[in-house]
Amino acid sequence: MEILRVTDLKKTYGTGDTAVEALKGVNLSVDKGEFIAIVGTSGSGKSTLLHMLGGLDRPTSGTVSIDGKDIFTLKDEELTIFRRRKIGFVFQSFNLVPVLSVYENIVLPIELDGNTPDKGFVDTIIDTLGLSGKRDSYPNQLSGGQQQRVAIARALSSAPQVILADEPTGNLDSKTSQDVMGLLKVMGERFAQTIIVITHNEEIAQTADRIIRIEDGLIANKEVLTWQKKNA
Repeated sequence: MEILRVTDLKKTYGTGDTAVEALKGVNLSVDKGEFIAIVGTSGSGKSTLLHMLGGLDRPTSGTVSIDGKDIFTLKDEELTIFRRRKIGFVFQSFNLVPVLSVYENIVLPIELDGNTPDKGFVDTIIDTLGLSGKRDSYPNQLSGGQQQRVAIARALSSAPQVILADEPTGNLDSKTSQDVMGLLKVMGERFAQTIIVITHNEEIAQTADRIIRIEDGLIANKEVLTWQKKNA
């Protein structure tokens, strides 16, 4: 079942002679529960695409629909609420609040939405990600890999339909990167969430169910085999 659809998405920065076309008409369909890697070189448009998928920036033209809702028909405040409830974000820089504990960082988006965390669900996430012994620790007491696990837990805690990860292993060593990607995949399968990862790392991309390549603002391959099929 389709969870996300992108139709003729375009994004231009600047005007006239200085205009830069970051996206030139992207079309994309993602099914519920898929784990997708979007790969491309620097400047290919992959991060711009992720920002559009998450409603962090508005396109010049085109649509992004999540669960049947065209997100750019929403006003800014409505889009903020939709994003908080339907989309989880994992960034390269972790973006943890240094004065909050691991647990407080994880439940922060839920509390910002005025809701009470589902303690059982959050505990399950914490246990699965191997953070049980770090609940009361602060970010500066954690390794890079542990901080990224906290960021993943935070993204999962509100049970969003879609998780968007922008170079989530960019600050991690090779072994930790593989561990983090494995955890993302396991968590996505366990909680039936759709995960879209932006990466320039081909080895990391191979852990996804489907690889989509973007070049010069356009999808370069529309017919891609799943990782499982390629390695069968």
